[in-house]
Amino acid sequence: MIYLDHAATSPPRREVLEAVWPYLTRVTGNPSSAHEAGRAARAGLDAARAGVAQVLRCRPGEVVFTGGGTEADNLAVTGIATAAPRGRRVVVSAIEHPAVLETARALARQGFRVDEVRVDARGVVDLEHLERLVDDGTALVSVMYANNEIGTVQPLAQVSALCRAAGAPLHTDAVQAAGHLPLEVDALGVDALSVSAHKFGGLRGSGALFVRGAVPLEAVTHGGGQEGGRRSGTVDVAGAVGTAVALGLAEAAREEESARLVALRDRLVAGVLDAVPGARLTGHPVQRLPHHASFCFPGVGGETVLLELEAAGIVCSSGSACSAGSEDASHVLLATGLDADTARTAVRFSMGPGTGEQDVEAVLRALPAAVRAAAGA
Repeated sequence: MIYLDHAATSPPRREVLEAVWPYLTRVTGNPSSAHEAGRAARAGLDAARAGVAQVLRCRPGEVVFTGGGTEADNLAVTGIATAAPRGRRVVVSAIEHPAVLETARALARQGFRVDEVRVDARGVVDLEHLERLVDDGTALVSVMYANNEIGTVQPLAQVSALCRAAGAPLHTDAVQAAGHLPLEVDALGVDALSVSAHKFGGLRGSGALFVRGAVPLEAVTHGGGQEGGRRSGTVDVAGAVGTAVALGLAEAAREEESARLVALRDRLVAGVLDAVPGARLTGHPVQRLPHHASFCFPGVGGETVLLELEAAGIVCSSGSACSAGSEDASHVLLATGLDADTARTAVRFSMGPGTGEQDVEAVLRALPAAVRAAAGA
């Protein structure tokens, strides 16, 4: 099987499994306990927090471990907006992951005003529209670093400059970017940043949220007051350790691996556009994730193409794994101006550490026939 759905999930790295094993078998104390077993677990948790902070270039105390990217996004959006000392306005981009969009809509039901920023045909946020929306009543702006469906990378530095000028805190969903793009929070100019471990070789159900120390955050889960009172519940030490190890390994190899993946991505894009009549690349052609290539094949059902490719031993997706099986057209593709019928023809290829030239060539051999077969289905 050729696995090209790393944007949905990546297999855990061997080093991660080795690192977490002691915390699943021997170091099993509660990190909040005062006895020796608890202190041992706490030491592992503290080391993991420091490891994540090292990659983000933030203070360890600004890292909150979560149960994944969705929880991190929920905590950031709800927690910052409700704790904000000013305003009840939330601004998000129109192509955010549902973890952000649905959370913002939940806030709207509680009386917040929620505005969505337009994007252009390539999925890049409209900075002029953003500037008009952000004002001194804005409690939070959330613009994702890179989109999961079309791969477009946002101009976060410019987004941050607009937010700072208005005094509005900025959160970015970096779930897809982590491991592929720089994550230094000061360079990005963000006040909060979410990651999900299983996107870069960590364990599923593990993630982290950076929240700048000066930014108020209201907890959304209450109880024992763990994670500095920001996220109650016994911390998953093994998950935190795995997150830190995976993120550190991905960051250490990032520049070299990204260059390798860009070459594979560009070969795949050029080959698909050449071999499949009518194929359309979605997202920005250059300003995109290094491992990500997504297309629409007008007139052909995307899900049918996926089945044909799977029969040929190639696994990919039609977009967000969180909405797989839905008959609704992608809100991301609709926001870029595509009609609903075209949006339903989407196919996404996302590569990882094990992807090689032979895998790309296999796709280019199989895809034209898969599209033809889907067109005749």
